[in-house]
Amino acid sequence: MNTENKDQAEIDKFSELASRWWDETSEFKPLHAINPLRLGWILSKTSLPNMKTIDIGCGGGILSESLAKCGADTTGIDLSSKALKVAKLHALETQTSIQYELISAEEMAEKNPATFDLVTCMEMLEHVPDPRSVVKAAAKMAKPGGILFFSTLNRNLKSYLMAIIGAEYVLNILPKGTHDYAKFIKPSELSTYIRDAGLEPFDMTGLHFNPITDHYYLGSNVDVNYMIAARKPL
Repeated sequence: MNTENKDQAEIDKFSELASRWWDETSEFKPLHAINPLRLGWILSKTSLPNMKTIDIGCGGGILSESLAKCGADTTGIDLSSKALKVAKLHALETQTSIQYELISAEEMAEKNPATFDLVTCMEMLEHVPDPRSVVKAAAKMAKPGGILFFSTLNRNLKSYLMAIIGAEYVLNILPKGTHDYAKFIKPSELSTYIRDAGLEPFDMTGLHFNPITDHYYLGSNVDVNYMIAARKPL
C-alpha cells in the first residue's frame, strides 16, 4: 500500500489542466454538466444550510462552490496545489466563502475526526491506489448521524467501452488517459468498503450521458457512472 495513498501521475495529470478547470468548454465540461445533477441528488437526501461539509478531492472547486452557495459551511481538500490555487481564486472572484486545504483524506481524518455533518467524495476514488482507505477516512471525518456521498465508475465491459473508448477516443469528451479501467470500482465493492468503514449505504443512482442530445441524466442503471449515499450510525 502507498502510505500516502496518492498517485503522483494522477495528481500531475489534473494539475496540468488546472488553469482550465472553470472553462465550461474545456476538458472539464462534463464536470460542469453533471454538477447540477450531483448537487440535486445531494439536496434530495439532506439539507445544506449551516451543515459543516467537506469535499474530498475537490479539484478546482466546482462542487465545493455549489455546496457553499447552498449555505453549507464548506471545506475542500485536494493533493493538487495548482488545482487548489484555481479553486481559491475562483472563490474570491465569486465571493464564495470556502476553506481549501492541501491535505490527504487520511491526514484530515486524523486531525478532524467526527467533525463533519456532510462528506462528499465525487469522481475521486478511481484515481487513488487505495480507495478503501479514502472511504475509511471519510467515515472517520463524519459525525455520528452524518451523511456521505461517493461517486465513481463501475468496472465492466460496458463502462470500458463508454467511459474510456467512447468518452476519451471516439467522442473526445475527456482527454485520452483520463481514466484507468483497472481502477474502476464495482458497486458491490464500494458498498463493501462503505460497510466495512461502519457506514450504512441507503441509496444508489446511475449517471448517464446521451451523446445524441449531449444530455446527462440520472437513472436506476448503475452500469457506468454511479453515486452512493451512506449514513454514519448515531
